[in-house]
Amino acid sequence: MILWLNPIAGISGDMLLGALLDLGAPIDQVRSAIDSTGITGWHLTTDSVERQGVRALHAVVDVDEIVTERHAVELLDMARRAQPSAAADLAVTAIHSVAQIESTIHGAPVESIHLHELGGVDTIVDTVGVAAALHALGIDEVWSGAVGLGIGQTRATHGILPVPAPATLGLLRGATVIGIDTPTETVTPTGAALLSAMGARYGPVPEMTIDAVGYGAGSRDTPGRPNVLTAVLGSKVARNAPVDSMVMLETTVDDVTGEVLGQLVGELLDSGAADAWIAPVVGKKNRPAHVISALCSPPSVASVEVCLLSRTGTLGVRRTTIDRRTLPRTWIHVDVDGIPVRVKVGPHRAKPEHDDLHKVAAATGVPVRVVADRVQVLVAEHLHSHEHRVDADAGSSDPMTNQMDGSSIRTQ
Repeated sequence: MILWLNPIAGISGDMLLGALLDLGAPIDQVRSAIDSTGITGWHLTTDSVERQGVRALHAVVDVDEIVTERHAVELLDMARRAQPSAAADLAVTAIHSVAQIESTIHGAPVESIHLHELGGVDTIVDTVGVAAALHALGIDEVWSGAVGLGIGQTRATHGILPVPAPATLGLLRGATVIGIDTPTETVTPTGAALLSAMGARYGPVPEMTIDAVGYGAGSRDTPGRPNVLTAVLGSKVARNAPVDSMVMLETTVDDVTGEVLGQLVGELLDSGAADAWIAPVVGKKNRPAHVISALCSPPSVASVEVCLLSRTGTLGVRRTTIDRRTLPRTWIHVDVDGIPVRVKVGPHRAKPEHDDLHKVAAATGVPVRVVADRVQVLVAEHLHSHEHRVDADAGSSDPMTNQMDGSSIRTQ
């Protein structure tokens, strides 16, 4: 199952837990998972509330004794005891990521980190509860829209902190964020840690069949914007090939020299672009110009955009979100006169890497065209002779690499 989150109003542990319970996660299973950690003195209930006219489910955690400070290792020990084990793994990952960020901020080893606001029982309830709810719903793929970050200040044990808090920003590394005009903390460290632990990918709603929609409420009813986290649960659409959400960055320039353009494609690829190209066009005032295009995954947009802006001096970059369908492929390594040649094998054809062909040609004095023909013969023989062995080796201990008579095959 696929989960898509819309945290434009922010995200916290209780908002995410409420949204998952609203999607249909059984609260008894969630309580059982939390109870398996051995913690006592807690009560988890839900309350149907309105946030600026939007009905949402608020996950309410009550504790008998308010203890907000614990060592990180104590929380980790509690999380490790959770059942099922999948819930324990995700909860441990989330709490450990918080401890690591605090370790970086305070310059102390993780083992000595003392969590203040995050050391309470409610942190265990939120993290283990969310992990158990994800497991109960059968969610194995998580997507998220841009995370809305409020502004202002918040009071913590160490004093007044800016919003977003340093720990929150550290945990959101790699996330797509956007500033909103809410003058309060909208993203908590627990919410950010859970996004990271779930391995959320950022982009628009992925291709799926919508099965349920849930709304998790925050504790405050902020004016002007519903303090609600939207969660969409969907089934995967059966396709012959997966669809990726990609971002196309483009700019048109008419004053960049050929020397700069000649190196630019390579620099864009080095900065994280999946592909890049330059096309000549006629621009405004009938001037010869070039359209520079870079295709990249959402996490790479920032670095590729910086490269494009800094290398060309352009004053703007266009962004377009597109879908890319890719067929499965593998890499085969074949030896030609002792020189390894990489060959990309798809469902319909095999294509050797030109750079490797050139190396063989330079070493042997044979034209590249002849080397390519020879490689195609070797690939055909290789695939035919190892067809059954590839199937047998698919269950090897390392699914990414199978060694076969001096050649290797790995899934890309």
